Amino acid sequence: MSPTETTDAAKLDATKTETNKPDLNKKNIKREISVEIPAADVTRETELQIQRYQKSARLPGFRAGHVPASIIRQRFGDGLKNDVIEALAPRYFRKEAEKQGLIPVSQPRITDLHFHDGEPLRFKASFEVLPEIQVEGYKDLRADKPEIAITDEEVEQALSNLREQQATYADVEGRALAQGDFAQASMDGRPKDGKDVKEAAANPVHMDDVLIEMGGKNTVAEFTQNLVGASAGEERTFDVSYPEDTADKRLAGKTFVYTVKVNGIKQKSLPELNDEFAKELGEFDSLDAVRKQIRENMEAEKRHTVEHAAKDKLVAELVKRNDFEVPESLIDRQIDLRLERGLRALAAQGMKMEDLKKMDLPRLRAGQRDQAVNDVKSSLLLERIADLEKIEVGDEEVNRELEALAKQSKQTSEAVRARLTEDGGLDRIRMRIRSEKTLDFLYHQSA
Repeated sequence: MSPTETTDAAKLDATKTETNKPDLNKKNIKREISVEIPAADVTRETELQIQRYQKSARLPGFRAGHVPASIIRQRFGDGLKNDVIEALAPRYFRKEAEKQGLIPVSQPRITDLHFHDGEPLRFKASFEVLPEIQVEGYKDLRADKPEIAITDEEVEQALSNLREQQATYADVEGRALAQGDFAQASMDGRPKDGKDVKEAAANPVHMDDVLIEMGGKNTVAEFTQNLVGASAGEERTFDVSYPEDTADKRLAGKTFVYTVKVNGIKQKSLPELNDEFAKELGEFDSLDAVRKQIRENMEAEKRHTVEHAAKDKLVAELVKRNDFEVPESLIDRQIDLRLERGLRALAAQGMKMEDLKKMDLPRLRAGQRDQAVNDVKSSLLLERIADLEKIEVGDEEVNRELEALAKQSKQTSEAVRARLTEDGGLDRIRMRIRSEKTLDFLYHQSA
């Protein structure tokens, strides 16, 4: 055998050895347990259910509340058995799962059900449990931490934007619109192509009171070309052709016919950049103080953006290093949450309910699966690291979150607490804060 063949054989043996190593994160998350309910408990529950049936049963030939137990068994046999199972099975399932040290994360699937009078009730329950995660390499993670720097040019641009926000607009009379003026106008638009008439009716372009800057960098050229020279009270109609890459999909690649009425002409006046301008903002005594605050705000925003991106990369690398099976029930739950958030966002943007109902939900669910798996893995890994590093959330941290929510919703913190306690939201808040603290730990320990 040649040296090369020997090396290849050694590699093959090493691969076999590596393949045969047990993967601690690949333990089966599916479990099946056998549950037995004592005959005495079954008999007792059956009698209770019969009494409940007797109170409500209305059968010919019997007074209300006096139907014999034998008739109840005969008439309502299947329903009676189902009620007994529903009353006893969940409790004994939980009891047996706890006895075996198992924490189900899905509803059990019942099979091999044996239910006969005078005998114990037996069944098998299949369910999912959380994976046993051995987190690998989280202490070796390294985050990108670029230096945060804000240039003088960025500060001056932000100051210029602030100045624009404080602009005033004065009425102009006695002349027509000119370059640099603002037309105070109302407008209606519709697609010029006849085949788009239905779309025009469904999504018209209409504005009652809008300022259009003549020659402005954000003004579509055709508006300036057709409105310069118009007087207050004058109405003009013209075409505007939009390129394919226009952000508004209603307009992209189409030609619209606009009817614009000039209701007034205005000129913009910008305040001078001086200490008086700073004082008018309400909390500064000099323009330098404004610049200082702008720089601090921009640094804080940039730092937040950089940290957020770095933490996303840390979590992605953490998931990449730790492969484990994820319970389908948790994936389905996360898909539901993602779809719910997405549909709420679409509704907030004005999508009508009938359009939402027409959406292909199975296709949408399939499209959310990969990200949902990633979300669940991230959550489980961060939770495990929090356990290992003993990261906890104090009541004062939860209280601060509740006070912020109360202020936002204009409710008392007590009312917010009561509502969240009832629907499990308080635990979700605590888990979210714990996850954020764990991410902070990973980010700062990676220096």
